[in-house]
Order: sequence, then C-alpha cells, then structure tokens
Amino acid sequence: MSITETVTTAARNAWALSFGAGIEPVDPTPSTVLWDEPHRLLRRYDTEYRSAASDSAVLLVPPLAAPATCFDLRRDQSLARYLVETGRAPYLIDYGEIGFADRRMGFEDWVTDILPEAIRRTSADRGGAPVDLIGWSIGGMFSLLTAAANAELPIRSITAVGAPLDYDKMLGVPQLRAVAKLTGGRATTAVVRAAGGIPAPLTRLGYRLAAYDRELARPMFIASNIARTDTLAKMESIDRFQAAMPGYPGRFYGQLWGRMMLANDIGNGKLELRERTIRLADVRVPVLLIGGTVDVITPKAAVEAGLRTLSGAPSVTYEVVPGSHLGILTGPEARETTWAHLDKFLAERE
Repeated sequence: MSITETVTTAARNAWALSFGAGIEPVDPTPSTVLWDEPHRLLRRYDTEYRSAASDSAVLLVPPLAAPATCFDLRRDQSLARYLVETGRAPYLIDYGEIGFADRRMGFEDWVTDILPEAIRRTSADRGGAPVDLIGWSIGGMFSLLTAAANAELPIRSITAVGAPLDYDKMLGVPQLRAVAKLTGGRATTAVVRAAGGIPAPLTRLGYRLAAYDRELARPMFIASNIARTDTLAKMESIDRFQAAMPGYPGRFYGQLWGRMMLANDIGNGKLELRERTIRLADVRVPVLLIGGTVDVITPKAAVEAGLRTLSGAPSVTYEVVPGSHLGILTGPEARETTWAHLDKFLAERE
C-alpha cells in the first residue's frame, strides 16, 4: 500500500470511529425466527446445506449477561456461519433483555423450562432429529445441567466452551468468600435483591475490568492500527458485543453467589435447588470441554474439573486452546483451534 493509500485509509477509519457509522456494517448470518416468547427466542440459521452433513441439529446456548451475538460477532468470527458453511443445521436460543421484572428468574427457569423447550422445538424442526448442544461460559454449564436434569431430551452431545465447572479454581472467588464470612454473605445478596439483580451497566463494567489491560491499551492500539481496517473491525465487534451485555436476574445471581461461589456446588458435581438436586454424573452423552490458555474469567483449570465430575458421560474430551474467554469461542484463531476440535467431535457422533 502506497503512502497516499495508507493516509487515505487512516483518515477514513478515524472518521468512521469518531463520527461515522463504524468501520464495518453489522452483517449477521441470515436466520429465521421459529419461536418468540419472553426470554426464549429461537432462531434457525438459514442454510442450503441442511441435508449435506447429517440430520442432526446444533443448538447454540449463550450464557446470561452476554448477548447471543457471541456466536455471530462478524462474518469472519461467527461460529454460526461456520456451522452453516460446514453443512450443519445451527439454531440459537436468545434470552433477550433482563430487567427488574425478571428478578424472580433462577437456574430452574433455564434448566427445566427454557432450554428443554428450545431443545424439543429444535429437534421437532428437524423431524425429531437429535440435538448437539454448544454452550459458551455459563451457557456450557446450563447445557450440562439441562442434560442431567432431563434425561428424556433428544440430546446427542454437549460442547462446553469456557464453562465454569469448579469455582474453587475461579479467579478472586476465594477472596470473595473470605469477605463474605464477615457478613455471612448477606450484604451482597441484600444489595442484589434490592436492585432486582445485576443491572446491565454493572455487567458491562465488570467485563471491562476483567480485561482492563485491553482497555488501558485501547488508545495506543487504535493509533498503531489506524490504517489496518480489518484489525479495527475486530476491535469494533468486541466493543459492540460489550455494549449489548444484559444483566442478571436477582434470584439467579443469588443462586450463583450462594450455590456456586460460596458453596461451589458445581465443583462438587451438582446443583442444589429448593426441590431437587441436579448431579453432573447424570449427564449420559459425550462431552467436549474447551479451556483457554489466557482465560481470566474462567481459567482452564475450572473447565478441566469436568473430567472429574462428569463421571456418567460415555466420554469426556478436554482440549486447551489459545485465547481469552471470548477469544476461544470466536477469536481470530478459533477456526483452527476450537472450531476444529468441535468439527472433529461432531463428526465422530455422526
């Protein structure tokens, strides 16, 4: 690229970031809405390859406090588009916005209602075919708990990417427990209960703080890459993702705090609810676990714990890939790492 072209590109990018509509327009993978009710919008990604690979379906399961666009950030960073291109039939369950009115929603809503119904509808749309679940972060935990709690569901396999399966291994949790001992944990739960949950702005702030090095380096990063349009487009997609983060319902966060962070239920292979105990040992399908080398939100050791707790699964495969929490799902290297492991895992099921 000549000096003139470089200067022109840099000026265009600077304008797009400062005053324009952005570096790259949003280009979601085409999809069709099959089911639209509060916190349970089901999409089927449109594909001409629907019968090319197998009759099975793939259901993408996002976590809470993260937009469902995590699976479809941009054209070159879209697991949904990759699944379409490799001849699979991907679907997505989207929980939408979470507000004060949703404060009574908890783990039960997802693992015994929202996800089971999404799985049934996905299977029915494929003529009763089995469903492969792919969950990211707490979406992976949701997927495993849903399979454990509902043995009758047509689940063929589960892939959990960056799923927190042992809170003893989570960064900062031991320190939080020490602080909680001073108040019996009541201070945190009282504040969350009063607010009806964790508001979206706090979720976004927390994610930024977890990646504080990225935030500090942002001005220099932009200046150093002002003429690199694709690099800035990747940065912009992450910014857009962060800006769309929803919050946590009050009851759910209370359970996350009490049952996971304080009691480490999941690390002990279970989830204690009011009326039942769900045990990971009751997962009876093959599982693929993926941890990230530099994931500070869910360290790889917290993912690896599933090798111990998923004792009833016919097989549990654990892979470590380079990248951060979001990066292992949809970063620049994901196609050659996470997605390659996923492709091999799904092919073995077929």
